[in-house]
Amino acid sequence: MAGPGFRRQYDAELHLLDRQIVDRDGAPIANVDDIELVVRADGRLAVATLLCGPGALGPRMGGRVGRWTTAIWRRLRPDESPQPGRIDAALVTGTDSAVHVSASVAELRVDGLEQWLRRYVIDRIPGAGHAD
Repeated sequence: MAGPGFRRQYDAELHLLDRQIVDRDGAPIANVDDIELVVRADGRLAVATLLCGPGALGPRMGGRVGRWTTAIWRRLRPDESPQPGRIDAALVTGTDSAVHVSASVAELRVDGLEQWLRRYVIDRIPGAGHAD
């Protein structure tokens, strides 16, 4: 990884993909739906960007369901050429059962599906904000 302390070798699929991304205060942001890699000067690959949202997940899923997911996501986006949410790997401060980043949800401005679901579905469930 590009962040401090992430010079070790690891399996990005096992340690990153489908993990919850949480901000510096522990608030959920999105899931890691895909990653972008760069080739380092020594020829090895390194994670450059975490991608999130249906625009990243659809192509990774592939097949009819992946194409369907991406097509619906594109239709729901106001942008002419929408892009998946992007989080620079340099912001990653650690990984465990989640991927921790040094920024806040507001700073990242990642419009992940999780944000929409939380706002319009989960938060409207009686008692959803009061679970311990």
